[in-house]
This record gives sequence, C-alpha cells and structure tokens, in this order.
Amino acid sequence: MADTKQAERKVAKLAKEIGAFAKRHGGAEGQLAYIGQMGTRIVLVGEDGEWGDLVAPSHAVAQSAAEKAGITLHESFDGDFAAKVRTGPYEWSRMAGIQIGGPSNDRS
Repeated sequence: MADTKQAERKVAKLAKEIGAFAKRHGGAEGQLAYIGQMGTRIVLVGEDGEWGDLVAPSHAVAQSAAEKAGITLHESFDGDFAAKVRTGPYEWSRMAGIQIGGPSNDRS
C-alpha cells in the first residue's frame, strides 16, 4: 500500500513538473527511454525547441506522469520530433567533446 501511495505522489510531482515545462515553452511532447536500474528518462521538447528531461523510478510512473500532464509521447527520438530540438553552442561543444578529435570537456 505504501509503495502505491509513493508512486502516486511521484506521478503527481512529475506531472506537475512536465506541465510547468510545457507552460514555459508553449506546449511539449516527450519520449520515454529506459535507463536501467535508475528508471526511465522522460525527454521533453517544447514547442519553442527548448528541451529538458526528468527521471522517473519506473516506466509505469513515467507513462502515468506524461499521461496526467497531457503531453504527446513518441515511440522514438527521431524524425520530426528530434528535428524540433533547438541546440546551442553548449550542446554542440558537449557533443563534439565526445567525438575523437573534438574539444575536450575535461577541465583538469
């Protein structure tokens, strides 16, 4: 019983955060990605191209939170959905840093 109540509270909290993100960015869509024992990552993309993510303790909690927030979920992060993401210099430098020969993100 306690696990059910805890899951319901987590769903409500995540749904509120998803809703706030959607409100700030003119709406939002999402995609759920399993990340192992950590749970499920909820990737959010706003209508303005901004993006963010949240982590839920399980796929069921992530799914319920997204449904409660009323966002559209995509099966995968590709095509038209991925094309909506607006990236800036920070993201490009981070992506380049993980490529062979790209700038290092190591500050040591």
